[in-house]
Amino acid sequence: MHDSLVVFTQGLALNKRGSRSAFPSRVSAQDVADKARVSISAVSRTFTEGASVSATMRARVEAAAKVLGFRPNHAARSLVTGRTELIGLVSNHFANPAFLDVFDHFTQQLQARGLRPLLANLAERGGADAALEMMLKYSVDAVLIATSAPPAGFAERCVAAGLPVMHLFGRKGGPAAAPVVTVDNAAAGAEVGKLMFARGLRRLAFLGASRTDMASRDRCRGFERALSKHGCKLVAKHFGGDYSHEHGRQGMHALLDASPEIDGVFCGDDIIALGAMDACRERGIVVPRDISIVGFDDMPLAAWAAYRLTTVRQPIAAMIEQAIAQIATWLVEPDQVPASTIFDAEIVERDSLIAAGVKGRSSAVRRPTVTRRR
Repeated sequence: MHDSLVVFTQGLALNKRGSRSAFPSRVSAQDVADKARVSISAVSRTFTEGASVSATMRARVEAAAKVLGFRPNHAARSLVTGRTELIGLVSNHFANPAFLDVFDHFTQQLQARGLRPLLANLAERGGADAALEMMLKYSVDAVLIATSAPPAGFAERCVAAGLPVMHLFGRKGGPAAAPVVTVDNAAAGAEVGKLMFARGLRRLAFLGASRTDMASRDRCRGFERALSKHGCKLVAKHFGGDYSHEHGRQGMHALLDASPEIDGVFCGDDIIALGAMDACRERGIVVPRDISIVGFDDMPLAAWAAYRLTTVRQPIAAMIEQAIAQIATWLVEPDQVPASTIFDAEIVERDSLIAAGVKGRSSAVRRPTVTRRR
């Protein structure tokens, strides 16, 4: 044992050598029992949900606990209930600013239900193995996968290990290893295609994340199909990175190098779109006069004055609330596997899409270029 190990006794915090610690002692359940003049089992029943205890006894125990500043030990209670009240949040998008909104809603919804988060990052090499090991080591009650591109078979491995799993941003009609809470990405992409075509844009391109990312692929598929119904084909599509500003910037430069005539780009998410807009600035291309750009997510940055990005809004707060509510119900009724939920998305128009009735620059006019900044 380490010398710094603290043993609480007689109201004083003492270390192994017997000297006083700077930390105050923690109030125990026995302290509360002594103060309320009840048995320790009465204290336990008072703070155990659903346990039988009289109103008079509960009032005495709660009054004593309030005076002493007692808080139940959830770790100890988990030994009795078999539940840790931990919910794992597993993702590979922690570097994406849009994920901050996800994390904010996730923690709020858990705290409102007396649950706690355990985070695991899939982005590192071997991240899937490490994430699953962590979930099992800390005996999480359930796992929420929050990415459209989890490692292959990850959800199945969690299920095989006995963990209830929900997949946020999963694919509609995809593998049935876990129920999904998502939007119809293909349908949303189709709406973007119809809108951009209606604005007179004809030389269109798609800029997405990795080809293995199903959300990007589905958004592109819906976009492309909507255009084809009007006899319009994509000039170009570019995949090969992640959801990052730098990938959006470099990808936009690649699109413009290969197809300088494009007049509109639908991006796989907002952070890619913001990178694409900055690439246009570097080349002296004016958005939306010369080229229109549409994103996906409606992250807070999209509304900033420097971007004013037209984008597809996912109802993130409602989606996370639904996912956590279903997990909470599932824990109480483990035989009732939740059904998948598909939310509607909507287009939020700002200044990066050319307005109705406004003509863009003619394709006969060559756009200025500048030396790219690396």
